[in-house]
Amino acid sequence: MATEPTVAIAGAGVGGLTLALELHDRGIECVVLEAAPQLEPLGVGINLLPHATRNLSRLGLEDALAAVAVTTAESAFFNRFGQHIYSEPVGRHAGYAWPQFSIHRGDLQLVLLDAVRERLGADAVRLDHRVVSASQDEDRATVEIQHSDGSTDFLSAAVVVAADGVHSTIRRQFHPEAAQPKYTGYMMWRGVTAWPPFLSGASMVRAGWLATGKMVMYPIRDAVDEQGRQLVNWVAECEAPMRDKRDWNTPGLIEDFIGPFEDWHFDWLDVPALIRAADEVLEYPMVDQDPLDHWTEGRITLLGDAAHPMVPRGSNGAAQAILDGGVLAEHLAQTDPVTALRRYEESRLPATAQVVLTNRKNPPDAILREVYERTGDQPFDHIDDVLTRAEVVALSDEYKTIAGFGKEQLTQ
Repeated sequence: MATEPTVAIAGAGVGGLTLALELHDRGIECVVLEAAPQLEPLGVGINLLPHATRNLSRLGLEDALAAVAVTTAESAFFNRFGQHIYSEPVGRHAGYAWPQFSIHRGDLQLVLLDAVRERLGADAVRLDHRVVSASQDEDRATVEIQHSDGSTDFLSAAVVVAADGVHSTIRRQFHPEAAQPKYTGYMMWRGVTAWPPFLSGASMVRAGWLATGKMVMYPIRDAVDEQGRQLVNWVAECEAPMRDKRDWNTPGLIEDFIGPFEDWHFDWLDVPALIRAADEVLEYPMVDQDPLDHWTEGRITLLGDAAHPMVPRGSNGAAQAILDGGVLAEHLAQTDPVTALRRYEESRLPATAQVVLTNRKNPPDAILREVYERTGDQPFDHIDDVLTRAEVVALSDEYKTIAGFGKEQLTQ
């Protein structure tokens, strides 16, 4: 039996590593148990919105993130004909005290991992430690760990936190009936491409609509070659049957989705050329799961995608995991473990459930839906004849408030 930490965290993703830093910041001992034998910079781009960067800045990570990310300047919306619908500044450009970062998921994970190892020690993240089950008694919780050589081990702690993603073993243990994902009817294909800067050079673009093909595009690294090109993250979303895998790293084929985008030749970007220039394409079904009625059982709880997998719309999945970590660590610093986990759930479960449900209906790209429906998927003469600025601002501000990053919320 290994030495017992106060908190054992299953999963060294964004949520698990952020929680480790939050706990360390409050003097709470923890260990991170990661299934992978080694950590590699997998995935593609994600956005860190101001409520997430506020927490990461408090942890002293803003400069490290800024060095490997693009500080996003604006969010811009276009129809599939390349016509501009609406733009708004974001992050510090919008008057927040914190930036918005567009970043490669692997770069974010490595910034967090380096900070954990530097502050907590080299053994704080234990690789090749797959958590396969958890149990507890009145005094402690225990996880069973499986290694790649087939051997098993056990580790006990005052608290166990499952931050092991959408396929969380502890979530399945708590909720075996909730294992099936809820499919939206849309697949997403993702890639990164070295490309010259477009628009502001720091623009997050949403274009088109799901019914006829939608794109999300934004740079995540600057100056990746001598030509001054950026690494641009792009996501194509189209109606399609669900594939049988729910794995962020499943390879995809361009011919499966390029059709709706073949004529997207705009004066500010050649979209099919951008897609075809990617070194690799990944596919993922746009799925979530209905909000759970509880995350916590005694000394064991869920965090991040293990607790609230959501449709990847609204740029908010990683942010909500980061927020989870801050709230959980704060409660653990204030009271006994069982009470702390209960208070964490009482705070975060309703908030994230609302984000999950809003992402299904009215995320920020609902602006595109409104234009698509009101124009009958035709070019417009003047956007003000289709959608008033007041309507657009209301849609945008409503999502910010629900997701927890309204400007007034973050200044309180």
